[in-house]
Amino acid sequence: MGMRAIGLMSGTSVDGIDAALVELSGTETDLEVKLLRSETFDYPAALRSQILAVCAGESLSMAAMAQLDDAIAREFAAAAKTIQTAQPDSQPIRFIGSHGQTVFHRPPQAADEQPLGYSLQLGRGSAIAHWSGITTISNFRVGDLAMGGQGAPLVPRVDAYLLGDEQECRCVQNIGGIGNVTYLPARRGFANLTAWEGAVWGWDTGPGNVLVDLAVQHLTDGAQAFDRDGAWAAQGQISDPLVTQWLADPFFSQEPPKSTGREHFGPDWLGRSRQAAIALGLSDADWLASLTELTARSIADSYRNHLPQLPDRVLVCGGGSRNRTLWARLQQHLGSIPLETTDQWGLCASSKEAIAFAVLGYWRLLDRPGNLPAATGARQSVPLGEVWPAPSAG
Repeated sequence: MGMRAIGLMSGTSVDGIDAALVELSGTETDLEVKLLRSETFDYPAALRSQILAVCAGESLSMAAMAQLDDAIAREFAAAAKTIQTAQPDSQPIRFIGSHGQTVFHRPPQAADEQPLGYSLQLGRGSAIAHWSGITTISNFRVGDLAMGGQGAPLVPRVDAYLLGDEQECRCVQNIGGIGNVTYLPARRGFANLTAWEGAVWGWDTGPGNVLVDLAVQHLTDGAQAFDRDGAWAAQGQISDPLVTQWLADPFFSQEPPKSTGREHFGPDWLGRSRQAAIALGLSDADWLASLTELTARSIADSYRNHLPQLPDRVLVCGGGSRNRTLWARLQQHLGSIPLETTDQWGLCASSKEAIAFAVLGYWRLLDRPGNLPAATGARQSVPLGEVWPAPSAG
């Protein structure tokens, strides 16, 4: 029997905590993940509002920051305990792999005298271990950052061993708040796995759902959090000149490895896009259609601009995989390349990121590397995460 674990993740959209109860076995080439249960736990409305305010740059005292850190950890611990009690039997949970909640991300800047990046995830692992009673592995990004990496994306090595193929070249495209891609060349062209792993690549493609979500919240005064199924955007007309103007943002032409977040594609960026849309006489639906198109085009353009070859297949995961309008626009830009969800290849699209952090925690316990330097720009691969043992009984 394999090792049971819980993966916890809340992304840039801050729409809740994704929890995945999994059974893990093998190491890399023989890695097997069995998903036993998954669930998304909404943040309390007041806590979500506070997190979004901090992500938007609101200042907090250290005391208030500590209180927020604890509040997030309590929610993560509660999610773990709930999904643990829902498992089909009473097998012990060996550990929790918790990504936490990102509230600030600053990629390394080569021009700086100290060009190390910085990334802050709240929901401290020690508190989750205390309140859940389960050993917790957290703070996954700092190991890569210490090696000069971007600290993101961290899932490419997991994607490689769960979704790589002998014959096909694939892209695994996550569309959360921010989009990120893992490029998986076909293994047949490489002398060994080490050489193949060195050719696996990844980067943040730019905004995923974040700008559309923010726009919908703005247009509805917070009554709606996102454009369900892309239905609102489907009613609008895309402004190609405006999308082309947006794609002139320097992030899109930057060579990988690269990462981004709400610090760049956030409320200020959205405000400028709103003013540009109003100046062109666009309706609300037109604005949403154009923002949705930006996500689709930025993904497809990044493949054409940065990949050594276009993939044979694209596998999509994350909340954006359920946006029908975004899906249709991405398929339009990819042409004849098949577009499928990771569900069709045995990996739950809505839980994949939570599953990935369970795997990264598993590799940490096995003292196996978690990052891919080709994806993050780190000097070397290292095990990721800090281990916080469960409190001793009695």
